Amino acid sequence: MGGLFGCVSKDDCLSDLFYGTDYHSHLGTKRGGLAVKNGVDFSRSIHNIENDYFRSKFEPDLSKLHGKNGIGIISDHDPQPLIIGSHLGTFAIVTVCKIHNIEELAARALKNKLHFSEMSGGETNPTELVGMLICAKGSFEEGIANAQAAIKGSCSMLLLTENGIYAARDKLGRTPIVIGKKEGAFAASSESCAFPNLGYEIDNYLGPGEI
Repeated sequence: MGGLFGCVSKDDCLSDLFYGTDYHSHLGTKRGGLAVKNGVDFSRSIHNIENDYFRSKFEPDLSKLHGKNGIGIISDHDPQPLIIGSHLGTFAIVTVCKIHNIEELAARALKNKLHFSEMSGGETNPTELVGMLICAKGSFEEGIANAQAAIKGSCSMLLLTENGIYAARDKLGRTPIVIGKKEGAFAASSESCAFPNLGYEIDNYLGPGEI
């Protein structure tokens, strides 16, 4: 399983991002990660949270992470977020996914002379694979749709781009994404439990396959 959280704000989003991601700690046990776009660069932080709490791991990093847009993840498997440079521009990505045909998709990519750089434990990183499927098309919208069509299983994701955040729910609606809003900010979250203490109200739930 896992849980994701992202927010865009007129002001610095780091506090909302930090606490919003932390509210998903019950959904994952292995990795936590944050990425922000600060107007010039993308910055990220990833930690192993198997033996410690998310907050204690990430609090020392907060002084280095600032921006008006950001995404975070609590993951049960691969280290995330990934930051990817592509013809679409630089973007960061987090996924909550279960890809049943990951070996088939990875073999197809290698046959097409593509490569993977995140091979921790000798296994294909599913988030990198999703990023590769996105980059095969001419826009983020087309790329996300391409990834969703190719995946057997489920994959919900957040993409942090130069211009904002894309939120996409898996095509069968197995993993929810809820959109929240407050004055000057929007958020996308796996669970609405992240909203009340941060001042967000539920705006809507993404439908299956909705971007």
